[in-house]
Amino acid sequence: MSDSVWYVAVQGQQQGPLSQDEVINGIRSGRFGRDAHVFSQGMDNWAPISSRAEFAQAFAGAASMAPPPPPPRGAGAHDIEYELFGEEMQYVEITLDPGEACIAEAGAFMFMDPGIQMQTIFGDGSGQEGGGFMGKLLSAGKRMVTGESLFMTMFGNSGGNKQKVAFASPYPGKIIPIDLRRHGGRVLCEKDAFLCAAKGISVGIAFQRRLGAGLFGGEGFILQKLEGDGLAFVHSGGTILSRELAPGETLRVDTGCLVAFESQVTYDIQMVSGIKTAFFGGEGLFYAALTGPGRIWLQSLPFSRLAKKIFGAIPQQKGEGSILGGVGLGALLGGDS
Repeated sequence: MSDSVWYVAVQGQQQGPLSQDEVINGIRSGRFGRDAHVFSQGMDNWAPISSRAEFAQAFAGAASMAPPPPPPRGAGAHDIEYELFGEEMQYVEITLDPGEACIAEAGAFMFMDPGIQMQTIFGDGSGQEGGGFMGKLLSAGKRMVTGESLFMTMFGNSGGNKQKVAFASPYPGKIIPIDLRRHGGRVLCEKDAFLCAAKGISVGIAFQRRLGAGLFGGEGFILQKLEGDGLAFVHSGGTILSRELAPGETLRVDTGCLVAFESQVTYDIQMVSGIKTAFFGGEGLFYAALTGPGRIWLQSLPFSRLAKKIFGAIPQQKGEGSILGGVGLGALLGGDS
């Protein structure tokens, strides 16, 4: 057998390094199903395990074993069409066939055709928490933990032909369309990033496993978790960077610049080295360490950074009796007046 070193990803969890023999034994024992992906040196990206000649034959002996079931995703997301408009202030126009629907955060709505019916619902309408009032209440309660409203808005096409509905970004930046089918059915994002999605997409929460990430990550212990088999749209500030991290590759970023990442990416918080750099560098005490494999999305202008600049530019009145006539000494020295 070859002495190649392999990595195996199963439902977002990476295993390895493994020898080729170990991977084959894992297939025959049922540990690795056809839904697993593999990566080795010399490959450009992850590939389905059954597509590799090294392992395809091993599935012949494991044909009687059923592959592990995928994570529950309700009845499946609606297959919607979309188009993005604008550059710095974007909006997304979604086309719905008769009977199709999409969900959106409160305040994102821009316009809709007459055949679109708008309905306020508990949670996200995905049905993943089961039927009945308690299931809906549990789904809505998860949204409260992220600071969102108990309710979401669903827009459905009740007409006999295609209808359009549009949602706008809340501040300058980019709207990122994410087809969850291409990202293992699950993507994590910052809690205010979600904009809208096809009906059937679950919008939940993900608790940080590492204490450092929870305490110092800038987003608390909680991130939003988007799950399903359809389209979701998230919003970022400024310019967006989409990057694929190779297995073991680590990128350190400002915690506020992180928008979203695939669930198999390892997310941790590290402290800036050096006392002078930490306290006088102007970049904060901590940064996020993202380790592949998987895709990440970064933003160049976090809303918190934009808000800080706007707040700092607002004149601070110190009183009319000042000998400077209401102009602060800092403003004079800084050249603002």
